[in-house]
Amino acid sequence: MISEKLEKAFNVQINKEFYSEYLYLSMQAYFERLNLKGFVNWMSVQVQEERAHAMGMFDYLNQRGGTVNLEAVEKPETDWQSPLDCFEHILRHEQYVTASINELADVADEVKDRAAISFLDWYIKEQVEEEDNVGQVLATLKLIGDDKKALLMLDKDLAARTFVQPVIG
Repeated sequence: MISEKLEKAFNVQINKEFYSEYLYLSMQAYFERLNLKGFVNWMSVQVQEERAHAMGMFDYLNQRGGTVNLEAVEKPETDWQSPLDCFEHILRHEQYVTASINELADVADEVKDRAAISFLDWYIKEQVEEEDNVGQVLATLKLIGDDKKALLMLDKDLAARTFVQPVIG
């Protein structure tokens, strides 16, 4: 059985993961408007990953005898100044999620829940990968500047990204 304090912390994080899914879906719509299909694909993969992250925690909380309490998902932004601006927003968001998962792990540590600590280790490692992936695209966008041909080349590269269902925990 999971502690009440840890159950509450997991529910907060589940909501943040669903917000992340919603945010990336909004960004997918933004790139649809720009007709950048590779960026659309990149965001679509992100949407699927965030849903998998949320559902991993959802399933874990149920497995531990906790109660999932879904909250309203905050409305995400819908427009950005440029692809660069959008990816700068993504990096800030992923850093926020990293901090939030670290706080959840701190609660698991505080209540001495070894199973939760072990489970959350996957998420901690995943956030390193998330920030790195975003950082790579962001660095390329900074190099591109206003070069439309280079932007289209990056768009073509981003079209190759595929979703792989993660094995969480």
